[in-house]
Amino acid sequence: MEVMMGAVLVVLLVLVAYGWQFFNWVWLRPKAMEKSLREQGLTGNRYRFFFGDLKEMVQMANQAKRKPIKLTDSIVPRVIPFNYSSAKTYCGNIFFTWLGPRPIVHVTDPPMIRQILANYNQFQKLRGNPLSKMLAKGVASDDADQWVKHRKIINPAFHVEKLKHMLPAFHISCNEMIHKWERKTKGSSCEVDVYPYLQTMASDVISRTAFGSSYEEGRKIFELQLEQAKLVLKAAQSMYIPGSQ
Repeated sequence: MEVMMGAVLVVLLVLVAYGWQFFNWVWLRPKAMEKSLREQGLTGNRYRFFFGDLKEMVQMANQAKRKPIKLTDSIVPRVIPFNYSSAKTYCGNIFFTWLGPRPIVHVTDPPMIRQILANYNQFQKLRGNPLSKMLAKGVASDDADQWVKHRKIINPAFHVEKLKHMLPAFHISCNEMIHKWERKTKGSSCEVDVYPYLQTMASDVISRTAFGSSYEEGRKIFELQLEQAKLVLKAAQSMYIPGSQ
């Protein structure tokens, strides 16, 4: 009986400890960070328990995708509707929003952005859902010395002389796409959904310039990557609890 009571007490203590850590993670720490940010003169959204602005981000993104746009419309509200709306609301160069219980400080002032990018050791990149690492890793997610190393590796590939050698591949892929449109229209006018064609063209250019093949030869790989990207995006739009995956 005493052994059982001791085991129950240990379990209760463990639950209390983890419960306190969870409460601190989803409420006490975010509220303390919000207070600190406002004391420094920053404006932003009020923290909402657990989800922050995540629900509103997903809702606005879905609404933007369903709304048709004209060629003359601005693309920014379509691509990043939540960030665009927040920037208009706070009318400043710096403001913050919430990705779950973590604040995100948005900087729109170009000189300050250059300063942040130059001090890569001091300003670290946002750590999002770790499942996103399954899709891609590189200079967009690397920090400090690892970023410098990868930057040096890829920098020669973007030299203007090397880019000139890629132009024939761009020309071939673009011509193939246009020929598909011509066969589809058959000399008359019609409405074409260009998005899947542009996806194929981009994949074909990557195949030709990086691997010396074509999109058709590596179609299965690109289809799997696209499926993986959709799954990662879906996971990134939901709340991530450490250890839950």
